[in-house]
Amino acid sequence: MRGTILRVNISRGGVPKLPVARGFLAPLGIEGDAVAHPAIHGGPNQAVLLIASEVVDELSAQGWPVYYGALGENLTTQGIDHKRLRQGQQYRAGEAIIELTKPRGPCATLDVYGPGIQKVIYDPAVKARDPRSPVWGMSGFYASVVQPGAISPGDPIVLLSEVA
Repeated sequence: MRGTILRVNISRGGVPKLPVARGFLAPLGIEGDAVAHPAIHGGPNQAVLLIASEVVDELSAQGWPVYYGALGENLTTQGIDHKRLRQGQQYRAGEAIIELTKPRGPCATLDVYGPGIQKVIYDPAVKARDPRSPVWGMSGFYASVVQPGAISPGDPIVLLSEVA
C-alpha cells in the first residue's frame, strides 16, 4: 500500500489542526503540536493521528462540515485504504517510520461538527478491534514513532510491513 501525505497538521490543542509546510516527527509526535487533554491523548503510543483524505471527503459529501485537519489528524493521507489499516503495520512517512497502534476512539470534542459524528466514524466493532466493521479506519489510527524524521506534504507514505 502506497499513498501520499496531503497535509501535516498541528495545533495548540484540540481541533482543528492547521497545516504546516514541514514537520518533524519525534517520539511524542510532531514538534509544535499539542494535545488539549494529555491524560487521554498523546504519549508515545498515540504520538500521531493518521486519517485518510477519502474519509474526510466522504463525510463532507454526507453533509458534515469537516475538512482536512478538522478531525484532529496530524497526517492527512491520500491513497491509503483506511479499511486495510491494521495495528502493528509500519509505514515510512517522509523520513520517519511510524507504527499503527490502535484505532482512535473519537471524543465529544468532535461535536463541534455536529452531534452524532462519532457514531458515523466509530462503532462497537471498531472499539473491539474488528476490521470487518463498515466504518473501520474512519475515525483514524494512532501511531507511534519508530524512527523520527522530517515530514512534508507531498511526501510518500508507504507500507513497510503487513500484518494479518
